[in-house]
Amino acid sequence: MDDLKLTCVIIEDSILHSEVLAKLVHQHPNLSLTKTYRNGIEAKNNKANENVDLIFLTVELPFINGFDLIETFKESPQIILVSSTPNHAFRAFDYTVTDYLLKPLLPLRFDKAVKKALYNAKLTTNHKDEAHFFVKSNSRKVKINYIDIKWIEALGDYVKLVTEKSNHIVLSSMKNFEKKLPDSQFVRIHKSYIINLKRIEKFNNTMVEVEGKKITLSRSRRDFFMSAIGTS
Repeated sequence: MDDLKLTCVIIEDSILHSEVLAKLVHQHPNLSLTKTYRNGIEAKNNKANENVDLIFLTVELPFINGFDLIETFKESPQIILVSSTPNHAFRAFDYTVTDYLLKPLLPLRFDKAVKKALYNAKLTTNHKDEAHFFVKSNSRKVKINYIDIKWIEALGDYVKLVTEKSNHIVLSSMKNFEKKLPDSQFVRIHKSYIINLKRIEKFNNTMVEVEGKKITLSRSRRDFFMSAIGTS
């Protein structure tokens, strides 16, 4: 058995189902249960999505359902949805969840879902460039791999995220969006542009070319950029 261990939480309103799920977690050598929450409000207030590798989340929660709870997460660990009906499975694809389990939970099916989570975790560990985050674009959570980002452009109260596959308009200031990005891979070279250092094709003292796009290099940011290039 793989020695990788995933910390996890359970968000389930039914005491019976919560106990069944907790038992499965405790019996699995690759899982460590840190907390159980009875509803989405409790989970949200306690920031259940932070400092954890995996969430077992029931869709049909009181007060705020599982999908609405995911919408509140600024950052999301892996999520395995649990439901009493297959009716929500199609919608689950919009949230890039790891798996979708039906009640009553079957040990073999549970183990299969955990194997998916372990596989994803190892990919992230072994390939740091495949690390990702989520943004809200067109009222939908979208998974963005850091490696796919070409540049980020300021658009008033929004930012335009230009990636390998598509573009996304996100409600955010450049300053706040910059905080989402690893310093080792991204640098702000102009008040209106953040670039992916791995996407640079050429540059000089006044301009940086990223994937064919020429972007002005601000004089005030030139030294910082040159320093970043030297360590990237």
